[in-house]
Amino acid sequence: MDYRLLIDGELVRGNLALDVINPATGLVFASAARADAAQLEQAIDAGQRAFPDWSRRSYVERSAYLQRFAAGIEVRLEEFAHLLTREQGKPLVRARHEMTVTVAALRYYAAQDLQPRVLRASADELVIEQRHAQGVVAAISSWNFPVILLMHKVGAALISGNCVIAKPAPTTPLTTLLMGMVAASTLPPGVFQTIVDQNDLGTVLSSHPGIAHVSFTGSTATGKKVLNSTADTLKRFSLELGGNDAAIILDDADVKQVAPKIFNSAMLNAGQICFASKRVYVPRAMLDSVCAEFVRLAGEARVGDGMDPATTVGPVQNRAQYERLLGYIAEARTEGTILAGGNAVGGGGYFIAPTIVRDLPDTARLVREEQFGPVMPVLAYDNEDEMLARVNNSEYGLGGTIWTGSAQRGIALAERIETGTVWVNRHMALHLDVAFGGVKQSGVGQQQGIAGIEEFTDLRVVSAALN
Repeated sequence: MDYRLLIDGELVRGNLALDVINPATGLVFASAARADAAQLEQAIDAGQRAFPDWSRRSYVERSAYLQRFAAGIEVRLEEFAHLLTREQGKPLVRARHEMTVTVAALRYYAAQDLQPRVLRASADELVIEQRHAQGVVAAISSWNFPVILLMHKVGAALISGNCVIAKPAPTTPLTTLLMGMVAASTLPPGVFQTIVDQNDLGTVLSSHPGIAHVSFTGSTATGKKVLNSTADTLKRFSLELGGNDAAIILDDADVKQVAPKIFNSAMLNAGQICFASKRVYVPRAMLDSVCAEFVRLAGEARVGDGMDPATTVGPVQNRAQYERLLGYIAEARTEGTILAGGNAVGGGGYFIAPTIVRDLPDTARLVREEQFGPVMPVLAYDNEDEMLARVNNSEYGLGGTIWTGSAQRGIALAERIETGTVWVNRHMALHLDVAFGGVKQSGVGQQQGIAGIEEFTDLRVVSAALN
């Protein structure tokens, strides 16, 4: 297939090209159109020209367009899912799930309507709060969930009257370009556009005076660079960044029951989830039994190509991340005890066996940093106060989980954890109408829900004297 950019309603060849690698083989399997600076300028100009008409349309009109966009994606869902597995690596069943949620998310946003809110009303005055669109939004997404993470930006921004330029990660551009092909026949020109680069246009895009809002999902380190690039123009921004989520097992938890759920929360998508459980805290008396369950589960996992129905853990998405993870594992081998995995898996792709590590100090990089892969440190604790101090001693604050025989005990403990989201006895329950966001260095702003839509609007207050 010829994967082209969508600029001003036209599917165009890139002035440059980008090879796309299948992480299950380590080999190039497709070529994507890659934009140069001139094409980026064309897209920004087209978005600015499209914005006045799009923002003046009613929510009902914009909703109809978004519903057509969703239907166009849904009819090609299998095509999207297979392409997603090939470029990202996740098992095909998980790719189908991502696409199903993507369509549902777009329909959710299409059904929303931010009406003016009356703040004061009397015989003498009327004060109304209004929300209005900002302009052209740069939606910069990451490679772990390249479709659904992008759609949370696109759906919220479009329904509220903004135009969007989508820039995917250079290692997973194809599903975004395919989304552009659908948009070409379902949305007005300039309302949604796609730009692919090789990490050379990001700063130009995020600093450009023609961009009103930069919405970025990715690492904290890159997020800081994005934030710096918005400063000169004081543009709006929203950042969904890294996490180092703790999974806390309390002493009343049933090990056999919770261990598979925690293992899955750490290994889903080969551990490449901002909300993944990245460090597990276990009462010292339960450490051996918990580790034994994790080792058993690691042994049962099937590492392989996502196209194989038997695969439960796919490859790491790109070589740079693969080599970074092998570095973490090498350090962990000298500082702790590797109970399972700890090695690359042959086959030509970027495969790493699910790895369980215990006896690491809190100073170990695998404990302090976001590993973003199928490597899980298990840490013992002696009492809740000590454990909570260690859990909260992190620059991150995205999410976390508590596993307990008493939901009320878990809810009470959650009040003491410094994160944006805490799940009790479950993980990744991300309802479309419930907003999420990070604290500390895990991000700024909200995604999903009405709060996620309001991120792409500016507040206007109209205050009138009636007499």
